[in-house]
Amino acid sequence: MTSRPKRAADVLAERLYQAGCRHAFGMPGGEVLTLVDALEQAGIRFHLIKHENAGGFMAEGVHHRDGAPAILLATVGPGAMNGVNVIANAEQDRVPMIVLSGCVDADEALTYTHQVLDHQQVLRPITKQSFRLTAAGAGIIADKAVAIATEPRCGPVHIDVPISVADQPVPADAACPMRPVASTVAPRGGDAAKARDALAKTDRPIAIIGLDVLYDDSQTVLQAFLEQFNIPFITTYKAKGILPEDHPLCLGGAGLSPLADKHLLPLVAQADLVLCIGYDPIEMRVGWRDAFDPAKQMVIDIAAVPNTHYMHQATLNFVADTCETLEMLANTTPTRATWAGGEPLKVQEALADAFPQDDDWGPAAVIAETRAVMPKTTLATADSGAHRILLSQMWRCDEPRGLIQSSALCTMGCAVPMAMGLKLAEPDRPVISFSGDAGFLMVAGELASAAEMDVAPIFLVFVDASLALIELKQRQRQLTNRGVDFVRHDFAAMGRAFGGYGHTVTSRSELRAALKEALKADRFTVIAAEIDQGGYDGRI
Repeated sequence: MTSRPKRAADVLAERLYQAGCRHAFGMPGGEVLTLVDALEQAGIRFHLIKHENAGGFMAEGVHHRDGAPAILLATVGPGAMNGVNVIANAEQDRVPMIVLSGCVDADEALTYTHQVLDHQQVLRPITKQSFRLTAAGAGIIADKAVAIATEPRCGPVHIDVPISVADQPVPADAACPMRPVASTVAPRGGDAAKARDALAKTDRPIAIIGLDVLYDDSQTVLQAFLEQFNIPFITTYKAKGILPEDHPLCLGGAGLSPLADKHLLPLVAQADLVLCIGYDPIEMRVGWRDAFDPAKQMVIDIAAVPNTHYMHQATLNFVADTCETLEMLANTTPTRATWAGGEPLKVQEALADAFPQDDDWGPAAVIAETRAVMPKTTLATADSGAHRILLSQMWRCDEPRGLIQSSALCTMGCAVPMAMGLKLAEPDRPVISFSGDAGFLMVAGELASAAEMDVAPIFLVFVDASLALIELKQRQRQLTNRGVDFVRHDFAAMGRAFGGYGHTVTSRSELRAALKEALKADRFTVIAAEIDQGGYDGRI
């Protein structure tokens, strides 16, 4: 029995499997059936979803657990266009994603117009690179795509696959090199000496830690460094949990909360040494623009890429490996007491008062009660909206990626599918998503996918029949209420209609009971937490 020749689609799929990919998501059309077959043949499970945008977020959820590039598959024309938002999200949120699209063959497109669209022209501005697959170059293109998607800073790479090329046999002598592993480096010379001298002399150091550290395995070295020099730290939302948030040096997450910034930004301004460690300011609101002044403070930026954003400037900019750089700074550098006035502790206390855990009911009570009931091993996702700002301040993380969200592009509708991806990758861990009612409505059809995938996350919905964050901004600008309120819907019934469980809760005791029941459930659960409009006033 002779085996069939290896197709270009097979080479592509095998390379993705070698990169650690085990799941792909999409809505197939006739143009990508060979790709679906090749992925499955290679050992990558293809999951049918209801919309490509949600499929991309499911893929991202898987990535945050297994570390492999996310895979989104889209058919020609409308399929690829449905994925534009999640691809842009991956570019801004630094998510390594391989976007596979089917396309009409070039010769066919010369005289045929139905669904003919230049995917590459559309996707180039929101991807790191776009390729068109060839049979002879399939291995090289696949390796380049993985390398580009995963090198700092991570992002999406698009591969357009012509219909006939996917099925085309690959020449036996086609080059298929494997990409080399880059070596890590640390700063040296005069700038390194200046940085060590600043660390030795600092009285009021502070660290701002960003998402780069999620990708460089620096957690252990980072913790040892901060503890050695007694440096309090702030994280961006994506870096939450890089060190457990009950750590005595932790000042919590920052990014979108004016209430938190009221306490954090003055402390940053008091620092004589600001260490930006893997800090990517794409997550931060405008108040963090030039939040520190290199003319008055020593600012050391340790990042994966050069600073071309100009959101802030630094005294010393190190484009270098985090671990190597921190070890260089710590080597032979003496330690000293810091923050003699106890200012970081006062900020910790002020933040605890600003985000109390003891409300009788409302969005803060929902978050506090849920955190109290859910096990420490819980993985959580957050949709965009007012609840996300509050959640990011109140939800304590004990590990990196314990709470994931769209914090750069701030996409609504991401939490439900990301939770499904997390549950696929970690079926034995509790998973919960937090959505506003408007964001949940955007992706309610994916409850059918949850039933079909046989995953059992908990989907918690804040029900106030309003775009709460936008409504709040509208009132703050003294504008007439328009376009932000809508009808209350029975979200618990939606859960039951799609084959899961559903509960509507209006108190802490009802929420606690629903969560405990959901933790034991064999199917997904929708919990609709009914809250009053205006419940976020003064809270975020």
